Amino acid sequence: MRFAPFSMAMVCGLLAVAPAAAAEYQVASQPGLVYAEHDGTKLIGDLYQPKGLAKAPAVIAVHGGGWQNSSRATYQYWGPYLARNGIALFTVEYRLGKPGMYPNAVCDVRAAIQFIRAKAASLDIDPDRLGLMGDSAGGHLAALVALAGDQFTTPCHEDAMAGRTTSVKSMVGFYGVYDMLAQWTHDTTFRPRDNIVEKFLGASPTVNRRIYFESSPISYATVDHNQTRFLLIHGTNDDIVDPPTQALAFLTALNQAQIFVRRIVVPGAGHFWASDPFENEPGGFGAMTAPRLLRHLQTTL
Repeated sequence: MRFAPFSMAMVCGLLAVAPAAAAEYQVASQPGLVYAEHDGTKLIGDLYQPKGLAKAPAVIAVHGGGWQNSSRATYQYWGPYLARNGIALFTVEYRLGKPGMYPNAVCDVRAAIQFIRAKAASLDIDPDRLGLMGDSAGGHLAALVALAGDQFTTPCHEDAMAGRTTSVKSMVGFYGVYDMLAQWTHDTTFRPRDNIVEKFLGASPTVNRRIYFESSPISYATVDHNQTRFLLIHGTNDDIVDPPTQALAFLTALNQAQIFVRRIVVPGAGHFWASDPFENEPGGFGAMTAPRLLRHLQTTL
């Protein structure tokens, strides 16, 4: 099933809908879970769960920060919100900071899914109802693993759980990077002293164009990668990740491949707001997106 891009009027109308139904669950949390150890680095996540719900669906959340910084605390507000509404959230950290870190971060996100799938019974999570969520660079990693995670088996073989599938049913991306070459071009023009894509991949496209293709989620938007349903979220005023060359181009590619996709366009929103508190901020960007994000997860997981 496909959904065409929404007009701005339709988006504004849909954003104005009433909040989602009242929460039903108390929140149980397990902070500081070690989900893998790669190259001597312990990788940690915080788990938020709906208390008392058997076999809850779960979302693995991947923070942004240009593949260089930030932390799992990005999702400290989304975790309780989703858990109270019957969806577990596992917000994770991954290896950061060093030039040429690709594909290490991809391997780490894969490992987080495999950890949740392997431990599903003891965590009271349904291993067949998993999703991914990410913002900016985390949106890139989440989308890439959602579409092609099982293709990264050769560089990602350190874990005892590495043989488990990384397939997910749903993906939510806040202002994600979906075309690495387009982002490199944007950074070269607007932030030439801090080309975050080139740092992450370890080379410019003039040296290695192939790595830009293989690391781009848009490259895997094909008819044989249609197991995941997508929700793309971005603002109208984002000057860090350009919506026309990223979210809109990715949405077009997903539609062309007959992959389920919806989009939320947030009027006036720029970058760096997914981590803001939102439940008692009715005019905030997160509050405008939360009801539809929740419905997307409830209907696709």
